[in-house]
Amino acid sequence: MRIRLLQGLALLATGLLAGAFGYGAANLVPTFNAVPLDMRLSFHAELMKMNGITMQAAMAVSTLSSLALAALTRGRARLIAGTAALLTFASFLITRLGNVPINGRIKEWARTSAPVDHAEILRRWELFNNLRTLTALAAFFLLIILALRQPPAGQKQPQTTPA
Repeated sequence: MRIRLLQGLALLATGLLAGAFGYGAANLVPTFNAVPLDMRLSFHAELMKMNGITMQAAMAVSTLSSLALAALTRGRARLIAGTAALLTFASFLITRLGNVPINGRIKEWARTSAPVDHAEILRRWELFNNLRTLTALAAFFLLIILALRQPPAGQKQPQTTPA
């Protein structure tokens, strides 16, 4: 039962993480690119204030719950959960080392003005965003696979009650 609850938490947190990053990549970034630069910079800077807490919490819960799941399981399940933990941790590292420093620059540009090479820097931010989105989606996919797996031989299949 404890493993099932942990698996549910890992799925929920990683699904929220992948969903948030996926929404950003599919909807926010194209919108950022469609509006005037000053509007993008202002909105981006405000959005990062809100995202700072929620996204870091989602990354932490995703990583820690997947890691705990790996510690409590054996064999292939451990490998899958451990890989999911590494992938969500990779999302965190990409964010902290790639996106966050650029977010700091964007905040400054929103108050002053963007440098001449701003387009290249924003493209780099989008590359980091795509990478962290892919790592979060891959982790979520692995946790779905883990949840759908049949239990190993000798383990009882959970009983369900008819509705």
